[in-house]
Amino acid sequence: MAHNQYLIIVFLSFALLLNSCGSAKKVKINKASKAVKSTENITAKPLETEFKPLITSKKLSVAERVDRYVKTFAEVAQQEMKSYDIPASITLAQGILESGMGDSQLATQANNHFGIKCHKEWRGKRIYHDDDKKGECFRVYKDPRTSYRDHSLFLTTRSRYDFLFDYKKHDYKSWAKGLKKAGYATDPKYPDKLISLIERYRLDRYDLKKRKTKKVQEKTVTLADNKVHQVQKGDTLYSISKKYQVDLQLIVQENKIEDNNIFLGQNLIIPQAQ
Repeated sequence: MAHNQYLIIVFLSFALLLNSCGSAKKVKINKASKAVKSTENITAKPLETEFKPLITSKKLSVAERVDRYVKTFAEVAQQEMKSYDIPASITLAQGILESGMGDSQLATQANNHFGIKCHKEWRGKRIYHDDDKKGECFRVYKDPRTSYRDHSLFLTTRSRYDFLFDYKKHDYKSWAKGLKKAGYATDPKYPDKLISLIERYRLDRYDLKKRKTKKVQEKTVTLADNKVHQVQKGDTLYSISKKYQVDLQLIVQENKIEDNNIFLGQNLIIPQAQ
């Protein structure tokens, strides 16, 4: 009987030892899980640091942030309207909406103010950001103005947007609704948001300043003895530089041309030969 009790005690001790080992293993797994979580937090810290400057700007009211954005980019939008016939009000409203008044991650880290994705033809730098899908590819620009130019080219070189250019440049309502119809945005309220921004902040006044702006530009061109060349079919930067006897690189620098690409109908400022 005593022998049997001894065996039972040994058996129970062995069972307890096994349970103790299993418990230790579970704790180890939990520690590993916590370590992974900690690594994710460390990875995210640089992004939080980059966003610190935005905290100051976000203390401004929405109206102040919109006003700051418009003062910065109104002239750029008007220049794009002059070159590509896209209403400045539409361009500004899209910029405000898509870039979060210039404070979004894409705007601050990629100078991408219109949420333009990479697409197959893009050969420049890229940034990945969650949008309709997780980790989508977006274009990175050296300068916000290049983003504005790419927005113009995006609308003028894709056939699905062709019908927009049948609308008058001051008809921002038709343009806003047409952008949604053409598939620029998936948000069903996208046209209403654009129209609301335009009317609340009177962005349509920049559509009406074209004539005045043109006079100022013509005066500048006269004083600097520059000329404006509208790109025709068959034109190249080399042929244009030869026509005006101006160094090709001066034309590139004056017009901020990237990768030596010019487009049909584009207005190029021809600087004075040096």
